Amino acid sequence: MPDAAISKSWASAADVPPAERVADAALLIVDMQNDFVRVGAPLEVPDARTTIAPIRRLIDAFRTAGRPVVYTRFYARDTPELMWLWSKQCQSETKCCWQGVKRSYQDADGELECGDVIAELAPLPGETVIDKFGYGSFHATDLGIQLRRLGVRSLLVTGTVTQICVEETAREAFHHGYRTTLISDCVSSFAPDLQAATLKNFAMKFGWVVDSEKALGWLGTAGRN
Repeated sequence: MPDAAISKSWASAADVPPAERVADAALLIVDMQNDFVRVGAPLEVPDARTTIAPIRRLIDAFRTAGRPVVYTRFYARDTPELMWLWSKQCQSETKCCWQGVKRSYQDADGELECGDVIAELAPLPGETVIDKFGYGSFHATDLGIQLRRLGVRSLLVTGTVTQICVEETAREAFHHGYRTTLISDCVSSFAPDLQAATLKNFAMKFGWVVDSEKALGWLGTAGRN
């Protein structure tokens, strides 16, 4: 469990200083994979491509500061499971997000591993990559163990899809005691109304919601007295 100590001077989330909201932070990039982001992908989220540039800025800031950048990859199982009923693209006909499956995309040369993180945001050697078979990144994974190993106390969450894997992961982070911030211009959805509702609800009960510019400003104050 991370350090979730709460100052007696904080009557509400709004009272927590920005530097404390991102103290000992890691950047979490949820499921920015070929089968979600590339043009013509089986579970394509076109708006995910608009988030690449701001996510990239956050990655650069975290790497420059020597702070952890953590990735997740969603994989579907190759045998029938409950997930198949709601995401038919994961069934054997299409094999969306199956491990080891390659496919072609309209905006890429040659075949790519369908579950790989897109090249524009690819992890560096040694950065943590969590593979999961469900929506939440903490469920049945060692993400919590890896975050503790890295000394993480807060998370900035980005990625796709906002109201599915991103929201599930961010809520899990809250319940694991991490000070959690969703970055509004770094998450994406195929349903604008669901994205708006998710961000509003998360800010009400689970964590903070800000855009990448404000988040970078918070990070600039972290560690200062």
